[in-house]
Amino acid sequence: MPLLDTFSNSMSYSNTTDFTNPSTFILLGIPGLETAAHVWISIPFCTMYTIAILGNFTILFIVKREPSLHVPMYYFLCMLAITDLVLSTSILPKTLSIFWFNSREIDFSACLTQLYFIHCFSVMESGIFVTMALDRYVAICHPLRHSTILTNPVIAKIGLAMVLRGSMLVLPHPLLARRRPYCRSNIIPHTHCEHMAVVKLACADIRISSYYGLFVVFCVLGLDVFFIALSYTQILRAIFSLPTKDARLKTFGTCISHLCAILAFYISAIFSSLTYRFGENVAPHFHVLIANVYLLVPPMLNPIIYGVRTKQIRDRLLRLFTHKGTESFLLVLWLSDPAPCRAGW
Repeated sequence: MPLLDTFSNSMSYSNTTDFTNPSTFILLGIPGLETAAHVWISIPFCTMYTIAILGNFTILFIVKREPSLHVPMYYFLCMLAITDLVLSTSILPKTLSIFWFNSREIDFSACLTQLYFIHCFSVMESGIFVTMALDRYVAICHPLRHSTILTNPVIAKIGLAMVLRGSMLVLPHPLLARRRPYCRSNIIPHTHCEHMAVVKLACADIRISSYYGLFVVFCVLGLDVFFIALSYTQILRAIFSLPTKDARLKTFGTCISHLCAILAFYISAIFSSLTYRFGENVAPHFHVLIANVYLLVPPMLNPIIYGVRTKQIRDRLLRLFTHKGTESFLLVLWLSDPAPCRAGW
């Protein structure tokens, strides 16, 4: 079978070769599953990726097209859409090439680049969720000061800070991985170059990489979750102080989409990260599937959640399709009989 042939050839190669500076790694895909299963799994993966691409580009297009949406909430939503596009695109093309074409080799430098992009944009996405929680806090708890607190220069500085934080915090991952000798194997039992999956192949002490990875998980994602929880504690206090039930439900409804996106991202991210370090009894194929879900489901769900829950985006999208439909109808009508149009239609 192709998978077994690839595995056996790679193992024999690794037993006779020093991988101190490996030129390529071999991505197995989902360990324990046959090639036929990979083809079936590729269908939902490709579907999720397509929805993520179309949905996030739609968000960007609508916000750019509508001047009334040029406000902090939608600027942060655009940052989230761009992050989701990069995050999903950093893994899916290679994953699908493994599933469809059995293209398992990845260049060493390309592997480290993919590793960097995955973790860098994951940290950025977490930071964007914090800024969106801040936006909700200011909008609900200090509505009269919202436009003076979150000005365009402030938003630009926040966006730059999120980019720098993600870029700098994740940079040690590929730098440490590049310096290590790889004398065991060049086979990665994964669909992409996940940090711990790569460094576990090194024949040197990897405790620094492991501890630093835990530092990023707990001190970055943990602090982000703490600040989000703190923001929503204040938001809920403000909501419950409103005089009527309708006002409370309406205000809380503006936060539902953000909470759903947060849960989809953090639950899968924390589970995937901790499983690599402490989940020896977790089946490898289940862990790899969860790691892919963590990188694919949030980019797919975010535009759906915000598109359905956010009335402004929903209305603009319906107006766009209605306007296009009306234009197409008038064009067909004019082509069939231009006289009514000349008469004043």
